[in-house]
Amino acid sequence: MSLLQIASLLIVLAGAFGAINYLFLRLPSSIGILVVALLASFVVIATDAIFPSLTVEEQIRAQVLELDFSDALLEGMLGLLLFAGALHVKLSDLRKSWLVIFLMATIGVAISTAIVGFGFSWITGMPLMVALVFGALISPTDPVAVLGVLREADLPKSLETKIAGESLFNDGVGYVVFLVLVGLAFPSGDQHAAGLADAALLFLREVLGGATLGLVLGWLTFRVMRLIDDYSLEVLITLGLAFGGYELAVWLHVSAPIMAVCAGLLIGDIGAKHGMSEETREYVESFWKLVDEILNAVLFLMIGFEVFAVAFEADFLITGFMAIGLALLARLAAVSIPVLVLKPIRTFSKGVIPIMTWGGLKGGISVALALSLPDSEWKPLILTVTYTVVIFSIIVQGLTVTRLVERVGRAPQLPSD
Repeated sequence: MSLLQIASLLIVLAGAFGAINYLFLRLPSSIGILVVALLASFVVIATDAIFPSLTVEEQIRAQVLELDFSDALLEGMLGLLLFAGALHVKLSDLRKSWLVIFLMATIGVAISTAIVGFGFSWITGMPLMVALVFGALISPTDPVAVLGVLREADLPKSLETKIAGESLFNDGVGYVVFLVLVGLAFPSGDQHAAGLADAALLFLREVLGGATLGLVLGWLTFRVMRLIDDYSLEVLITLGLAFGGYELAVWLHVSAPIMAVCAGLLIGDIGAKHGMSEETREYVESFWKLVDEILNAVLFLMIGFEVFAVAFEADFLITGFMAIGLALLARLAAVSIPVLVLKPIRTFSKGVIPIMTWGGLKGGISVALALSLPDSEWKPLILTVTYTVVIFSIIVQGLTVTRLVERVGRAPQLPSD
């Protein structure tokens, strides 16, 4: 199938599954599309088991594997999704809680990676360094999943902003940690780092380089937009920033996700306030909201169909269910330790830890990173476990996070710094 045919099929299916969800399931749209896609996939698998001569599952699996989910997300959709997500998170909101967000996105990711890595190595007998790679890819909360689900979870805007802001940054940091650990764990494959010194340099180059590039490109784009008063052209310029900036970051070997987040934050706040007319601001926000919703629908559809790429062996599934608890424990530590560190100097509202823990959803980025791993004896296990954790996170956590907010009382606010 050509790229246009694949894109057309995905859009058609996303629309059809979205309609089924709206008419019958009434779940939040992203979760509903994922659930319908999973149900359709399981129906195909069951039909093929009953009538093996049809070989429908084999044909669909071939098409799913032909569409490289990892490349499609990491090198295609991710830049637009992160830019769109950051565009709607205001710097003024992040500034109030920058310290706790910074700690969760750095120390929190490191703590979670270590807990998952050591625990997963103990559970499976996997080499520690390979287990740490799994810890790195499953630890960050996915801003795509977080924004896609929380947007329809009817959470207070302030809480939604804090969770989304943290996920935007720990995603970029987690991706860089993943690259570093892959280089250390699989030196004969795509070698990103040859040793600890190289790993440290790679981390600094990716993070600082990505942030610097995003801010520079965002600032230059803002200066150009101040000279223009044409909403259609300015929408096109923001689209060029998201596409071109992401590809430039990849070419320069700096963190493209962090670039997209920094550029989106600058344009969404400073650019919207001082570089756009009211009419342009409405069109830019509406355009990127629509792009975000369409790509989210397609992404959750693709996650549902990735079930055909997963090896459903009994041992793998049991390990996956154990990993769910391990991932939640690691997330709890990643949230509670920064809160406890800051508690002597900051006041935290009741419920911050449980809501930040349960609201930290995993998503397509974790699946994409698992698929991008070099081939090894451990890759099928890592992929199955990752998929199990992600599906649980999106469906179970995503559908119950609002109930948790209601149960703990008034939605908590992170401290002002």
